[in-house]
Amino acid sequence: MTYNRCVGTKYCANNCPYKVRRFNFLEFTAAKREPESLVYNPEVTVRPRGVMEKCSFCVQRIQDGRMRAMSENRPLKDGEIVPACAAACPSQAIVFGDLKDPDSRVSKLARSGRGYKVLEELGVRPAVTYLTDVRNPAGGGNES
Repeated sequence: MTYNRCVGTKYCANNCPYKVRRFNFLEFTAAKREPESLVYNPEVTVRPRGVMEKCSFCVQRIQDGRMRAMSENRPLKDGEIVPACAAACPSQAIVFGDLKDPDSRVSKLARSGRGYKVLEELGVRPAVTYLTDVRNPAGGGNES
């Protein structure tokens, strides 16, 4: 999706196999004046009414982490970049990291026997891995 070319036709929403694209029906910034507009994060662009939206995994945080590591002349550390959803999750149910690094926490979780990718069989190469529930195969659950 190229955000600066979006004209709101909604074709990408119709064609998205995951159904994660949402149409922005509301104008969130039109009625905001100073100092009320200062409550928004300046690093996050609030898109205008009439365009499609989807999660970007907080691309501004990713770029900031990359630039900081580059300026310090070092590689990124595992767990250094944390999107807002993962930072806000008290149970740490969301893990973010580099899947290409075999030693990273997210890579190890993705390779575990519990990991699966939604609609992988369609060949869409998903980057998000979900973990299944841990179940007792012997059936030692809640039996009355």
